[in-house]
Amino acid sequence: MALSFKYLSEILESQDLFPDFDVQRKNGGFRWMGPHFSAFLSYLIKLRPNYNHGIFSDLLRVEKSAELCYKNKNVTNFLQIMDSFLPELKEFFETPKPQKYLSCSTFKTNELVASFINFLVEDLEEFLGQRYLSVLFTVQMNPVLKKLKFLLFILGDTPFRCTELEETKNILAEIESIANEAGIFFHSFFFTTNLVKETKISEETRSVLLPMFKMVKEKIKKHCITFSNLPSVTTRNTALDSISIVDSILDNLNHLINNKASLIVDVKDQINTLHEELNFSRSFLRDIEVQQNKELIECEMQLRDLAYEAEYIINWFAVGEVPVWYLTLRLSNFIKKNKLIRTALPEIKLNYGINSLEVVESPYEVSSQVGRSIPMVDEIIVGLKDETMKIARQLVRGPDHLQIISITGMPGLGKTTLAKKLYNHSSVLNHFDKRLWCVVSQTYERKSLLIDILRSMTNLKEDKFLEKEVEELGENLYKKLKERRYFIVMDDMWNIKAWDDLKMYFPKDKTGSRILFTSRNKEVALEASSDGIINELPFLSVDECWDLLQQKVFGKALCPREFLDVGKQIATSCKGLPLAVAGIAAVLANMEKKESLWQEVAASLSSYVFKEQDILELSYKHLPVNLKPCFLYFSAFEEDREIPVKKLLSLWISEGFIQKNEDKRSEDVAEEYLIELINRSMVQVAKRRSDNGVKACKMHDLMLDMCTRIAKEENFLKVIEE
Repeated sequence: MALSFKYLSEILESQDLFPDFDVQRKNGGFRWMGPHFSAFLSYLIKLRPNYNHGIFSDLLRVEKSAELCYKNKNVTNFLQIMDSFLPELKEFFETPKPQKYLSCSTFKTNELVASFINFLVEDLEEFLGQRYLSVLFTVQMNPVLKKLKFLLFILGDTPFRCTELEETKNILAEIESIANEAGIFFHSFFFTTNLVKETKISEETRSVLLPMFKMVKEKIKKHCITFSNLPSVTTRNTALDSISIVDSILDNLNHLINNKASLIVDVKDQINTLHEELNFSRSFLRDIEVQQNKELIECEMQLRDLAYEAEYIINWFAVGEVPVWYLTLRLSNFIKKNKLIRTALPEIKLNYGINSLEVVESPYEVSSQVGRSIPMVDEIIVGLKDETMKIARQLVRGPDHLQIISITGMPGLGKTTLAKKLYNHSSVLNHFDKRLWCVVSQTYERKSLLIDILRSMTNLKEDKFLEKEVEELGENLYKKLKERRYFIVMDDMWNIKAWDDLKMYFPKDKTGSRILFTSRNKEVALEASSDGIINELPFLSVDECWDLLQQKVFGKALCPREFLDVGKQIATSCKGLPLAVAGIAAVLANMEKKESLWQEVAASLSSYVFKEQDILELSYKHLPVNLKPCFLYFSAFEEDREIPVKKLLSLWISEGFIQKNEDKRSEDVAEEYLIELINRSMVQVAKRRSDNGVKACKMHDLMLDMCTRIAKEENFLKVIEE
């Protein structure tokens, strides 16, 4: 259960309850009251999911006292409880110890120290924002704030993240020691029951804290120099487009050079040199896209990591959080390592017989088909004609009572595609008074399902339903369906629970109403109804796979003779799975029409012990490098989620996935990326705009499973469980 400190927070912000505090403040002192205590509460709440401590039960006792104080305007009892409580907080004013964490293995030393320093920064910022402090005192405390922010910054920089190195452990111990001293300082002066004078704090700041910061500065310099002479530590490969990363840092450098020249006066030469080195890196990275060589890829990873480091530091420097001396030190390191990689290239080319590293077009990839629109056509359906007619008859004929009809089968067979075709079938349109649709998925909320069903038969926006309770929504639905012949599709049913949650809202009048399930699990249909009809979708035949493959690759044109044999071999390898056929067809459609390239695809497929995921993964491997991060970004969304395109494109741009194009807006380039993914059958259109553009998109469950797995394997994202 989430902790809530509503009344305690109200009191901390209140001035009316504690008039005597204003007198104390005018005399140049203060006590613990104020927003800076709220910052401490926020810090405790962040700790709680992983922290094993009885302090949280004590805090709930304080919150109860705060509630009584707030309602009765009686502060005496509350202040007594607070006075006894404050000394207990002392142990929280030092870096948390891993052994006190319930899952300590997930936390590195630098992360724990950074979390604590971040709390000190937030607390001090809140404290210095109080209007009763003197200007002189604020000026004297600002250097402490600035130095804490610098320590927070370097804990995220590469030399301080390699916690397995002994050298890093030593410097982290020094930084932790300073953070703990600052914590003791904060607790002694900002979280005490005694009145504290500003002059006392200023004196302690000059004599204790600032000298410690000065001492650790020299040790930080020494560690950075030592780290620069160690062998490069390359992070795990990720699918992020390295060129986009370099483009991003080049943009930042250009902004510094052109708009903040006064800021970089002391490092102008180094900034220009780094700019030149990164331009070289960019051309080299473009070459690597088509030279699949182990050592070249290793060079790419090193260049990418250097670009990440540079971007991190330049961004912090641009907002004034990194001193010039540190920027100078780290820029020298970047330039040195970049040149080392450059000098290694001739030997790599010689050893592997690579005559040149000129940019050539990859046989597996073509550039995104810029400006290609998405035609408003029916999805190509092969092999489902008989099934469509059979199930359509089941829907419009049969008993008068409410009947459940199910479409079952493994993922990728086309259950949802068939359900959509039935939903819009002419016989269904003419037979039923109401048609409704909802997507259930593995995880669902009853209220969300009811809203989806209601919205599918009205033009009302979701906001109109959100304010209503579940029972009101259910009653509304029941009334709209009463005495009507209705048809409801419940797509992607994982278990019987969703049906049990909703069936009470579906009238059982003898009007011939029908409910259509689609599910991977045949048992769901069996549990829902004893007299329901279950339709198990078959796999496509080899001829049907070949027919679908031809239509996807060549449209209405005939397949050239030289591709017939290898094309049928590829179709056979798809094992009757329509989604696999669509994925492979997208690969073939986007590569140069050469028989040798088709033979390579056929060889790749035949090398697999068949798994549908393996065939889909081939679609990913053949994606242009600029599309891979955009594809993997879908792993951040829930299954069956309809994603607004405007939001998605904005996220891609902010993440730096969209390559710069002087002739086009980033939004237009991002939309072209999405269109390419849709045309490759890797993303589906969920909703369209009135001009036929894509309003919302989604990803097939099977494709999303693969996407999520690759995203984790390639260290693209980290899922944090709440």
